[in-house]
Amino acid sequence: MSILNDISENLQRGKAKVVKELVQQAIDDGIPARQILEEGLISGMNVVGEKFKANEAFVPEVLVAARAMNMGTALLKPLLAESGVKATGKVCIGTVKGDLHDIGKNLVKMMMEGKGLEVIDLGVDVSPEQFVDTAKNEGCQIICCSALLTTTMGVMGDVVKAAESAGIRDSVKIMVGGAPVTDTFCQQIGADKYTPDAATAADTAVAMLA
Repeated sequence: MSILNDISENLQRGKAKVVKELVQQAIDDGIPARQILEEGLISGMNVVGEKFKANEAFVPEVLVAARAMNMGTALLKPLLAESGVKATGKVCIGTVKGDLHDIGKNLVKMMMEGKGLEVIDLGVDVSPEQFVDTAKNEGCQIICCSALLTTTMGVMGDVVKAAESAGIRDSVKIMVGGAPVTDTFCQQIGADKYTPDAATAADTAVAMLA
């Protein structure tokens, strides 16, 4: 359907106002909300994600595309709720205690939402207990921890331990990322997955939930 292609293409260009108008038009035309979400907004965000991975798009372009996506999904949310469409999974994300960087975390959040996941953003300076309590109380299947400092990445190990102590380690996957973090470090602390960038993080989360 050409209107869904138009939504996708304008989203890739970050034209938030146009995306909002086209989504409304698609709703008025009687296209199901889920189809608009998947074939219009998510497919557009997927293209942006792939370009970002290949270094063909950069952070500012991802941010404007995500803003366009958010304006479109705001119109669809009530309709999706009415038709009983559930998110494909639930994730809580935050930058670990002692660390106040959030650009990477925000990108991961946007990419995950772009894949149809529900994301609870805990912000920055998040304690291990906060991650675990949120996962428990909100029924999250994945905890995502971000760190940009070598001095704070150790807190990720505390998150794994806190999940074990709380008895939820078997039911919750823990993903880690950020500039100083490596796959070796991820294995050392007993986390489940390390991803090098936001687009890969979103793909990995979807694969783990499948």
